[in-house]
Amino acid sequence: MPKRILQGTVLSDKQDKTITVLVERKFRHPVLKKVIKRSKKYSAHDADNKCNIGDKVKIMESKPISKLKRWVVIE
Repeated sequence: MPKRILQGTVLSDKQDKTITVLVERKFRHPVLKKVIKRSKKYSAHDADNKCNIGDKVKIMESKPISKLKRWVVIE
């Protein structure tokens, strides 16, 4: 089964080897037929500390690295 890949924006890079990524998705409401935007924050592993705030990154699912980290930066 392929691993999920999400695209988002880096919100925080203050932690060592960890970034916080905001992923937004849009969907049409089933009753109102209106486009709604929802967002979620993910903690991702950035081994090289190369990402900065505001960067667009892609993250991929991985095995648990720590309590909250289950994603790895790929781009």
